[in-house]
Amino acid sequence: MSLAKLEIPPGVSRKGTIYQTAGRYYDSDLIRFNEGNIGPIGGWTARTTSAMTGKPRALIAWRDSSNLRYIGCGTHSKLYAGTPSAVAMTDITPVGFTAGRADASSGGGYGVGTYGSGTYGTPRIDNVSVQDASMWTLDQFGQYLVGCMSDDGKLYEWQLDISTPTKAAVITNAPTSCQACVVTETGFLVALGAGGNPRKVQWSDQGVETTWTPSSTNQAGSYTIQSQSRLMCGRRVRGGTLLWTENDVHLMTYIGLPYIHRIDRVGDNCGIISRGAVAVSDARAIWMSWAGFYAWDGATVSNVPCEISDYVFGDINSVQRSKFWAKTNAQNNEVEFHYCSAASTEIDRCVVFNYEEGHWTLRPSVARLCGADRGGVFVNPIMANSSGYLYDHETGFSWGGATPFLESGPIEIGDGEQVMRIRRAIFDEKTVGDVNVYFKTRDWPGDTEITYGPYTGPNPVPLHFAARAVRLRVEFAEAAASRWGPPRLQTVPGGRRLAA
Repeated sequence: MSLAKLEIPPGVSRKGTIYQTAGRYYDSDLIRFNEGNIGPIGGWTARTTSAMTGKPRALIAWRDSSNLRYIGCGTHSKLYAGTPSAVAMTDITPVGFTAGRADASSGGGYGVGTYGSGTYGTPRIDNVSVQDASMWTLDQFGQYLVGCMSDDGKLYEWQLDISTPTKAAVITNAPTSCQACVVTETGFLVALGAGGNPRKVQWSDQGVETTWTPSSTNQAGSYTIQSQSRLMCGRRVRGGTLLWTENDVHLMTYIGLPYIHRIDRVGDNCGIISRGAVAVSDARAIWMSWAGFYAWDGATVSNVPCEISDYVFGDINSVQRSKFWAKTNAQNNEVEFHYCSAASTEIDRCVVFNYEEGHWTLRPSVARLCGADRGGVFVNPIMANSSGYLYDHETGFSWGGATPFLESGPIEIGDGEQVMRIRRAIFDEKTVGDVNVYFKTRDWPGDTEITYGPYTGPNPVPLHFAARAVRLRVEFAEAAASRWGPPRLQTVPGGRRLAA
């Protein structure tokens, strides 16, 4: 008898069929790979007990000049603010604010054209416009909250009074018909798509959000980028501010008088898929494009290899792409991308990239609409669900009834031809009994799969089945913080399959 260790590289691969991912993990939920360890992510607990009105579309956490902490959240119809102790967010929606759309809409689907025109199941040409879901961009200007909602188009500021409460207000002299806003690391408030021009970048005077008309005594100004597409969003990175269109990426750098800012195109055909689909950590930015993922490393734009691209882009609702968003989990070197599958009009998928180790995992049970990392403000990341409640994440080990699991593609036990009889398994887990293990076998693709298990410790665990290749499924018990490593199987030869 011999021991065969099931050596499987970290991360999930979903290219092609399950047999094309032999020797790799094929599926997962609520799992994290980190420095050779495998285990469940932290769970979540409700932060608020009263729902916000509308679909949450942007969330920010920050500290004011007195070191007090705040949360800001924009829905498609409201703007809210809260404090750490609040169980309900406070409505700070500006007077005269124009509510937007909860969902994107398109005239190019079922029912377009005359009856009988075209053939059933044939995609139509791209000859209609999609109306995006209404998305906020939120940022911090000094100690104040600033924001812009794409369909309303105005720039707003909230000056922290939550007890009265004071509503957010239109920023005096700021441009209107804007699509997004961002604050640079040098203290300029920047409007994107200013005045209804989809390619116009306009900024206020440095540190003065109410001065927008250029003069010899200030540094306000504007610039129209050369691009085929519209400006979508901007994010601060070390050394400048990145600006995305749907097609390209530009770097905005402060150079002082007389031109104030320099804007250079740094990437082509790598634009962003939505206003929220980018996450930033220091000089690094990682975003979701129309058919892939890209990164800025402080100097250049590069493609991010993705072994789950078929899973993501082969099953995606492109009409609802305006809702897609991303956030960092810096403590675990991760970027989370949240998006809609083809069968859903709301966020129902989450995939995660570990940017230090270079692998991907799937977490569909974390279906959140927006969120913010700890960021030195809160102990835990905060995210909002589709019902308008806020949750603290990475806390405890309760996942709302979902089960963390990891499942592999086929792993050959013998030489690929010989059937091996599996007698025993030796598990490698931090806490015995926290993990349930299943083994799945079949003789050829399309054959009925047979499942054996669940098996738990203590070691060694007796097994009684034969297989040429086996798939492994590991499930973590509720409230179990265990760490787990691939098991070893004790095998004996069981003969060879005869060719047909």
